[in-house]
Amino acid sequence: MPTSIAPRSDLNYTVQHIAKAPSDNDYFNQLLSAIQDAGQGGKSQELLSSLTRYSVDREAQIERVCNSNHQKFVTSVNQLLHVRDGTVNLASEILSLNQSIQSGTEKLAEQKKALVDSRAVRQNIDEATQALRDCLEVLRLANHVHDLLAKKSHYSALRALDELQSVHLKEVMHFKIADMIQKSVPATQKLIAEAVMTDLNTWLFRIRETSQFLGEVAFYHTEQRRNRQKDRSEESPYLNNFKLNSAIELVSDEADEFDVLDNEDVQVDFTPLFECIHIHNALGQMDKFWADYAATRRQQKDLLLPPSITLLDAEGVTLNELLEGIAGFAIIEKATMEKAPELRSAVDVDELWDSMCQQGIFLISKALHEVTNAELLLKIKGVIALFIQTMDSWNYPVGALDAFLLQLFEKYAELLKRRFSDDFQEIVSTDDYMPMPINKLEEYDKVVNVSWYTPDKPREDIRFPCVLPFSQMYPLCCIDIRNFLNQFYFFSDDHFQHPKVIDETLKNSLDELLSDSVCRLLVERLNSQYLGQIVQILINLEHFETACHELEPLLAAARSTASVVGSVTLNATEEFRSNKKTAEKRIFELVNSKIDDLIGTAEYDWMAATLETEPSSYMQTLTRYLSSIMISVLLGLPTEIKELIYFDALSHAASMILNLPLAPDVKRINPNGVAALAKDVQYLTEFVDTLGNPILRETLDELQQTILLMKSENSEEYYDVSARNKKYGRVNAMNGPILLEKLTHSVQSPTNARTDKFSALSSRFGMKS
Repeated sequence: MPTSIAPRSDLNYTVQHIAKAPSDNDYFNQLLSAIQDAGQGGKSQELLSSLTRYSVDREAQIERVCNSNHQKFVTSVNQLLHVRDGTVNLASEILSLNQSIQSGTEKLAEQKKALVDSRAVRQNIDEATQALRDCLEVLRLANHVHDLLAKKSHYSALRALDELQSVHLKEVMHFKIADMIQKSVPATQKLIAEAVMTDLNTWLFRIRETSQFLGEVAFYHTEQRRNRQKDRSEESPYLNNFKLNSAIELVSDEADEFDVLDNEDVQVDFTPLFECIHIHNALGQMDKFWADYAATRRQQKDLLLPPSITLLDAEGVTLNELLEGIAGFAIIEKATMEKAPELRSAVDVDELWDSMCQQGIFLISKALHEVTNAELLLKIKGVIALFIQTMDSWNYPVGALDAFLLQLFEKYAELLKRRFSDDFQEIVSTDDYMPMPINKLEEYDKVVNVSWYTPDKPREDIRFPCVLPFSQMYPLCCIDIRNFLNQFYFFSDDHFQHPKVIDETLKNSLDELLSDSVCRLLVERLNSQYLGQIVQILINLEHFETACHELEPLLAAARSTASVVGSVTLNATEEFRSNKKTAEKRIFELVNSKIDDLIGTAEYDWMAATLETEPSSYMQTLTRYLSSIMISVLLGLPTEIKELIYFDALSHAASMILNLPLAPDVKRINPNGVAALAKDVQYLTEFVDTLGNPILRETLDELQQTILLMKSENSEEYYDVSARNKKYGRVNAMNGPILLEKLTHSVQSPTNARTDKFSALSSRFGMKS
């Protein structure tokens, strides 16, 4: 619709368009619009002229049309007149409306001017409002930063502060408030950094408090892995070749994965640390944070390690608490290094680890003096081994701890050696040195099972009660030896990297125990005057030598594969063997001493007036003694040793008997004296023949040939070399002439003999005849 009155042709077109309106409403609407536009454009007269002209044209047209029908024309004229009256009225109304519109237009212009003015004010208000809103938004964001800080959303606060500084403040930089907020940004950043450090310190404190429990959980997990590996090894012995933390063990245990840092018992959340790293990284303060964090962890490490510990069940920091705390601390360090390599490097972590290991070893070493029990030291080793295996699974170097285990083993070996030495000494000192009586089959089986002893009879043929050759000390020492071996190798259980040291130390310690605590003490008891005890010591030495022979292959089989392949030789074996000779010599000494005592009671009357019809009492006693010791005291000795004792005893007896006539106080020997000596020698020879060993008869050859020489009527043949070698070859070349010089071939009468005896008495007591 046109907004202004066009030229005359345009007004004619507008009038025609209004006349052709399809409805009254459209007609009036278009007419009012045309009047309003003509009024605004000052063309009301032109519009009225166009309407009049259009009316005249229409009337002429109507008149032409009506000429053909006058009546209709008259009617139409009347109607037209009526319409014209309406048009005149309408025109007047239009004029009044035009005036009204003009007055309204003036008011509208005034209002429009007022509106334009109000729009400028409103724009200013809008701009001020928007500026106020921007400032309020800046203030809201600034307050939001502090609200986030209060909620401990430090990283969100830092991001909000960064957004405030880089985006929102730039929009209000021409306001003073923006400058104030911009100046407060560094202080707010510092506040955020301090707040996040406060939270981190709280987290570090909780971590320090949790370290021991974390280490305890890690120890428990390692113990469970040990058990699972043991079960797998029992099912498949091949797996015994692979230790804990080996590749095979790790692969086998994959099905039972366990996160030490996140489980139902303990959860370590690294969020505060990550937040602190992000914030300091965003603030460009990473170097300072790295230094502060490292210093804090060093301080916590120092606080973690106590000045001293106790290895006994007493009040104070125990070994478990110390190692669990170190383990938990080190696990946190390793996890931090893996999760935040920019914060903790391998050098930093290893430095702390080495420091804790050295301090831990120092504390344990300082407390070791209070440990005097091998079993307790074995428990200590077990805890340290568990610690080593746990930390090895976290890829920490454990060489220093392995070396310390070697020191522990040396002390363990010393304690074991001391304890078993005391046990051996008590067993040796309290033994009754009598053959061991056995009353029941159960007792027999127990003794045979623990002792290195091969019975001379099958088990089924043994009748009880019976007596075993060795004394009670031998099976007791065998039990201790087996326990000693087992307890030595207990140290290698779980974890020990020096099996060769165990093998060598065990051999040397066992050698020392058997040599010093058993063999030496037995040898010291050889000073006893009781023959039965000496004989039992000899039997025990024989069995200990057998035990040493049995132990040598046992030790060789028990050695680890790392040890040198070859046989094992115990020095104690030779000790027992050589001291058997010492015991045999001591038996010879005691037997010979008894023989000396018996022969010392001999009372030969070398110038006897009558012939003796019975052997001397000392000779009868001597043979009874030799017979009785063989079936009693020496019964348990091996046959070859008994024969050797017999041989030595008979040789000594023959030598002592031969010394009787050679004594300086024997001046003369008559035939009766020779006969008495010959009868005793014959009695001794008959006794030797009853022993059933022809070799023993050789011990009497010199004595028998000497008796034959003394009984010979032709003593001159002794000086004939050929005859002497034939009949008296065993007679001592020096003793023969002495005895021959003492012989007399006459026997004094009893009266003269009594006179001579009394004269001998008077000369002995210094009496003069």
